[in-house]
Amino acid sequence: MRILMACAAFPPFIDGGGPISAMMVAKLLLADGHDLEVINVSGEDKREIYDGVPVRRLPSLNIDWNYRLPRPAWKKFLWHALENFNPRAFVIMRREIRRFKPDIVLTDSIENINVATWAAARSCSVPVCHILRSAFLICWKASMRRGNDNCVRACSSCQTSSYGKKLLSRYVDAVIGETDFIISRHLEHGYFPNASSHKVPGAVPASARREPRSPPSGQMRFGFIGVHDPVKGLDTLALAAHRLVNNSNVGFVIAGHAKSDYSKSLPQKFPKENTRFLGWTKPEEFFPHIDVLVVPSLFREPFGRVVIEAFAQGVPVIGARSGGIPESIEPGTDGYLFDPGDEVALAALIADMAAAPEKIPALSHAALEAARRYEPQKIAAGFNAVFARLKPESAETAGEEISSMQAHG
Repeated sequence: MRILMACAAFPPFIDGGGPISAMMVAKLLLADGHDLEVINVSGEDKREIYDGVPVRRLPSLNIDWNYRLPRPAWKKFLWHALENFNPRAFVIMRREIRRFKPDIVLTDSIENINVATWAAARSCSVPVCHILRSAFLICWKASMRRGNDNCVRACSSCQTSSYGKKLLSRYVDAVIGETDFIISRHLEHGYFPNASSHKVPGAVPASARREPRSPPSGQMRFGFIGVHDPVKGLDTLALAAHRLVNNSNVGFVIAGHAKSDYSKSLPQKFPKENTRFLGWTKPEEFFPHIDVLVVPSLFREPFGRVVIEAFAQGVPVIGARSGGIPESIEPGTDGYLFDPGDEVALAALIADMAAAPEKIPALSHAALEAARRYEPQKIAAGFNAVFARLKPESAETAGEEISSMQAHG
């Protein structure tokens, strides 16, 4: 099957887990025999083979391509307004669709590539499958947080600033989410009214590790890896660490970084007696340093990829009941759960685990077994099952608005 995969972000431009997940999807579909090309917006116009994946890099379809960089307020407003429907993106993406002649257009997130891609695909009678990785379609900040709180529903400003995105979601034929949480969040807000919905979790490479971990002979090391941001729950972990400062069986290992004053202040938040900071570290180099991973996010994570990365290394996980995180963890089997922000409950779980190191082998074995659910060939089968339901005739007749777009394209 010919698949044109349009990505909001793709390596080497990495900011969080989204681009890594997109690369994983591209590679597993190529390995499964599909004829696939990635289209990605960057600062240049070129074609390349990146790590075995054919990539078409397009110059910015919006006013600039790196929406993470600081910008004046007027630029932010214009960028977000165009994300609701960008006529230039419609014309360029329709051109690329006609050039590649795909059986399916697969969009992986949608920032910069634009929701106009869905309309462009419909105008070419090509079915569309969309992968959800954030709440960007609902919330202009993509986080659904206001201040220090999670939003239960989209606020009026987000509803207004996302109207076009919601409207054009009717051109999507199938929507894939890594968790039931991220799918239901969009469906509850009225997105994708004509799409079938499917849970296909993220993939993780099969680990070379086959044997579960042994009980630690000294301190049990509890680790965190990720972006240093308050929404990741690091303050909760720091408070738990202080509660356990006199527990000689417990140690903490913190990896990751961020270019912010918050990140610089973290070493002062944790007790120096039982905490070690590694800085930016590759996951495969980090996990040998810990016995248990802690994922204390306050933010409702769409998936929580780091959980399955830990499982693949035989590392059990203590995770917050936040967003999609609980869908990957079976409490008492491959990890434990606690309410986000509850440092007392987190400290109690850590203390209990440290007091029973003999349980680590069973937890580690269960983690390795859980990781098998996310092996590339199994996730590829999930995508193929979705694609099999999408036929070109499902995107046949374009509506009057599409005809109008073509007339002006």
